[in-house]
Amino acid sequence: MHHHPKFPLRIFVFSLLLLTLAALANTLEAETEKNDSEPQSSQPFPRIAAIVTEYRHNSHADVIVSRLMQTDTLDGTGEEPQLDLVSLWTDQVPENDTSRKLAKEHGVPVYDSIEEALTLGTGKLAMDGILLVAEHGQYEKSPTGQVIYPKLRLFKEIEAVFRKTGQVVPIFHDKHIADNWEDSMKIMSAIRELEIPYMAGSSLPVLWRIPEANTERGEKVKEVVATSYGSLDAYGFHALEMVHCLIDRREGGETGVKSVQCLEGDAVWQAMDEGAFDQKLLKECLGRQTKRSPPTLEEVRERTPEPVLFIVNYNDGLKASIITLNGTVNEWTVAWRNAETNASTATAFWTQEARPFMHFAHLLDGAEKMFHSGKPTWNVERTLLVSGTLDALLQSKVAGGKVVETPYLDVKYTPTWEWKQPPPPPPGRPIMSQ
Repeated sequence: MHHHPKFPLRIFVFSLLLLTLAALANTLEAETEKNDSEPQSSQPFPRIAAIVTEYRHNSHADVIVSRLMQTDTLDGTGEEPQLDLVSLWTDQVPENDTSRKLAKEHGVPVYDSIEEALTLGTGKLAMDGILLVAEHGQYEKSPTGQVIYPKLRLFKEIEAVFRKTGQVVPIFHDKHIADNWEDSMKIMSAIRELEIPYMAGSSLPVLWRIPEANTERGEKVKEVVATSYGSLDAYGFHALEMVHCLIDRREGGETGVKSVQCLEGDAVWQAMDEGAFDQKLLKECLGRQTKRSPPTLEEVRERTPEPVLFIVNYNDGLKASIITLNGTVNEWTVAWRNAETNASTATAFWTQEARPFMHFAHLLDGAEKMFHSGKPTWNVERTLLVSGTLDALLQSKVAGGKVVETPYLDVKYTPTWEWKQPPPPPPGRPIMSQ
């Protein structure tokens, strides 16, 4: 091979090398652009701070926050949430606290103040999201019998850090916003002012439904009846969220609550006999029991020593009745009637009453989506309305069953979230096991 004398070999090789490097650079650039369009492939997971009241085996803090350390099955063998728990703060440390041991095992620092937990001592907000789990712990009860969890106090400390640093990040707030309407609105006004991506609520809306059922979007719903059990504050909240995630899809969207009433004991059966709610719908609820053989209406009447009836009247004329039947019912069921066809639908909202309480993994999924997108996965208005409705119902209870007018509960919204039946849960482990 002959070369032109003015074009030495080394320059030829050098030119080839330059061309090769240029081609390689173009390929790398294309790859980088491709990766930029898939942020999760190279981005670190959102950094999460957990701000909790108490952290013990099977507490809400455990069944939500522990998933960030022990995978979604709480035993290290499941899927890891795409979240990085980088700090923890607890309001109380009971004798059976499990947070210190867990955090040490997983290299998560435990801080003495909320400000330190959110800034990691840097003076700047060092988080991408906050899990606020103010459920469980030793706190006083309100005159209406609700545990006064320090939801407002903990939120205000988070808010103070946001104001001080001039930065905000999304907050997922477990269960109700607060035990009373005034505190709930103090939190909501700060959320709106500072434009904080914020969602709250119960695991009930994300549960398995047996059989799989949902209201149609824009359905005309005539009436709803539901069964509940357990305490009126903790489990009554769950029952209201169950009802609301069905009815806020109705024609015209959510319109708010006009009035409420809470009846107890014989007054419940008297109201039923007088047609306060559709007995057929209650029978359908009882027929959906999954954990024991369904009782008849007569058996329920004989065997329920202290029934409690929540009646909720909505601004658009819809009525919901939730009956707590401790002694005969130990799960949540709901039935509703279509106003146009008069056909009814009933389903059980099924919880996994064993470790790993997999329904909390699906609740956390909702929070995880928000921490990645910066947008709430479902409407916080649902939980705001439920928080206020429960507060008013318990005021009615204390007032001996008086009807409580609620003009302030004019919470209007159209939900954006869509429920999907979760995959089957992993086998349950004994509750006291790890």
